[in-house]
Amino acid sequence: MINRKTVYVVIFAGGIGSRMGSDIPKQFLKVDNKEIIIHTLEKFDSHPLVDAIVVVSKREYVEFCKQIIIANGIKKVCEITSGGETGQESIYNGLAALKNIGSKDDDIVIIHDGVRPVITEQLITDSIECTEKNGNSIATSRAIETVIRVDKTGNVISTVDRSECRNAKAPQCFLFGDIWDAHNRALVDGINTMIDSATLMSHYGFQLHTTECSANNIKITTPVDYYLFKALNDVLKSNHTL
Repeated sequence: MINRKTVYVVIFAGGIGSRMGSDIPKQFLKVDNKEIIIHTLEKFDSHPLVDAIVVVSKREYVEFCKQIIIANGIKKVCEITSGGETGQESIYNGLAALKNIGSKDDDIVIIHDGVRPVITEQLITDSIECTEKNGNSIATSRAIETVIRVDKTGNVISTVDRSECRNAKAPQCFLFGDIWDAHNRALVDGINTMIDSATLMSHYGFQLHTTECSANNIKITTPVDYYLFKALNDVLKSNHTL
């Protein structure tokens, strides 16, 4: 890419693991003797287009994050900051950290879940290139089952054409100025519970663009997800293609 923009990453790792049924946050559970968040960070740390990473952690785990990042040789993390009361507030804190270190409006910021470790170098590259071209990129996978709409009692209203449906995932990438502006508008409007950055940006009228990804790009939320990642990790270690 010509005149490449600076690329930052905000890794959100503020979950508590309630649906996992674990005593520790799910991002710190180990697979192959390594914390899940480290699996995620390694993908960005080794990517040649990524310049710096900010990690957003629960306040009581900030020091632990520092320890495992150092222990695993992660080099590009420039700051570890504490999260807020909601996911939206935590992402805002990560963006504020970028603002403090001098991020410019036309820089690219990649927002990604710490518990979404099955991300490929190619997906990161494609997401950056889509953002260079279109101003943003939302990773999506094709819907593989029938999608229906229901009313409040569970009765089917209609079926939706599956070919037009996608599952919104991460990474979600934006120009820093755009996502920073949207978050600050939300603060003024008293909005702090948007489910993800794509929803927030759509709420404020931004046209969003997609980058296709594999259904294997899972978010580890439940025990089933955890064991699925263990299986996928074994496949990756054996150098098979997913």
